[in-house]
Amino acid sequence: MDKGTIIRTTVLALALINQLLASFGMSPLPFTQEEMEQGVSAVVTTAAAIWAWWRDNDVTEEARKRKGKA
Repeated sequence: MDKGTIIRTTVLALALINQLLASFGMSPLPFTQEEMEQGVSAVVTTAAAIWAWWRDNDVTEEARKRKGKA
């Protein structure tokens, strides 16, 4: 197995365990619902900002060469 497969499988297992515990009324994570919402929002906003910046700017030398900016 490659590194990506191991990471995806681990994340899936943790998500399934979390869902199972939550369905039985247990909170496996030491965060309030509000803290979780803020954290997810921050991660999504950061990821979207980085992706938009990366896509709209020729950051790598290869991208600049393709656009004739190198």
